[in-house]
Amino acid sequence: MKKIGCLNSELSYVISKLGHFDTLTVGDCGLPIPKGVQRIDLAVTYGVPSFESVFKVIDSEAKFQKVTIAKETKEQNPEFYKFICEWAKKEQVTVVEVPHEELKKQSQSSVAVVRTGECKPYSNVILESNVSF
Repeated sequence: MKKIGCLNSELSYVISKLGHFDTLTVGDCGLPIPKGVQRIDLAVTYGVPSFESVFKVIDSEAKFQKVTIAKETKEQNPEFYKFICEWAKKEQVTVVEVPHEELKKQSQSSVAVVRTGECKPYSNVILESNVSF
């Protein structure tokens, strides 16, 4: 059994297979998951696990170069928007803002969608993998 890091076997496996430019969507409990895209459902109940707790584990396991977020997030969930933008600045990750409908369309090409228990609106991102060297 793993001692540290991501203990969820499905999520750990998907992260370990990410190649440069692959995308991984991490969303709240209401984000629709496109047909044909792997669903990693971590939601237990409203708020559990939180987006932030899942995101921190994913961030500790992989390197990203771009994060896509819905434009609506800035007004509808300013705390989340600030969290993502501060993380991106610290990690030197490019932030791309698109309409929420476009984010949902782009999630169709993700290798997987991770569903958290988060229930704050627009708590969704698409992470684009980078190389770690």
